[in-house]
Amino acid sequence: MSIPPDIAREVSEWMARAREDLREAEHDLDADPPLMRGALFHCQQAAEKALKAFLTLREVPFRKTHDLDELGRLACRADQTLIPVTDRAVDLTPYAWRFRYPGIPSDPTPEEVREALAIARAVFDAVASRLPADQAVT
Repeated sequence: MSIPPDIAREVSEWMARAREDLREAEHDLDADPPLMRGALFHCQQAAEKALKAFLTLREVPFRKTHDLDELGRLACRADQTLIPVTDRAVDLTPYAWRFRYPGIPSDPTPEEVREALAIARAVFDAVASRLPADQAVT
């Protein structure tokens, strides 16, 4: 698959930022004390950016949104094998805002954060596995 250089560059940038968000989520979870709210935000962001990388790769237009259901549906139109991972990713959508502002009645649990991180990694890995060999990410 030959990718125009501008598309390849944008895909690489999306994936680099998604990878950074995964690292930030891991760092937040490992902090003492853990930064649970921040970790969840970065999980959502990692999944969002990975999906946007995939959509960019496939040249599927998308609007500015944090809605992983919307982005997942667009991605699945291009590759139906993404359905299992995008279905799980939908649960991350509220983390784009849920814990970012005061007034939320409960804090996230470590288990909630670990599950969100596993989902975000699955989305990232699913997209990374679909990149051409010359676009491989680590």
